[in-house]
Amino acid sequence: MHVSPRHVDFGHAGEDYAACYLENRGYNLRQRNWRWRQWELDIICELDDELIFVEVKTRTGRNVQSGVQAVNAAKQRKLVKAATHYLSAMDLWHRPCRFDLVIVNDDGNGFTAEHIQNAFDLTDIMGGGNTAWQPW
Repeated sequence: MHVSPRHVDFGHAGEDYAACYLENRGYNLRQRNWRWRQWELDIICELDDELIFVEVKTRTGRNVQSGVQAVNAAKQRKLVKAATHYLSAMDLWHRPCRFDLVIVNDDGNGFTAEHIQNAFDLTDIMGGGNTAWQPW
C-alpha cells in the first residue's frame, strides 16, 4: 500500500495535536511512536500511577465513528502485542495499564480531539480481561 507524504504529514500533525491535548490535561508523556518489529504504539503516557497506551486516529470532517471503527479487533491485538513488549522492555509489568483512543478531527477550521478512555475491552480479544496479558 502506498501512503502519500501528505497523508503521513497529516497523521503526524494529528499525533502532535493529540500529544499536546493529553499534556494539557495533566498526562505525562513517556514516549511517542515506540516500535517493536512491525508494531507501534503512537503515544505512551501516564496519569497518576496508570500507564496509558494511546492510539491516535486523525480524520477529516466530523466522522468520529470512523476512528473508532478503525481500531477493530485485529488492531487491538496488535496494540496489546506491542504493549506487552513495551512492558517487558521497560520492566513495567507492575504498573496498571489501559488503552485509550484519541480521535483528532480536522473539520476545516483546525483540529479538535475526542479522548476515549479504556477504548476497548480486553475480554473481547484476550478472553480473560487484563489477567490474560498482565500478571496482576
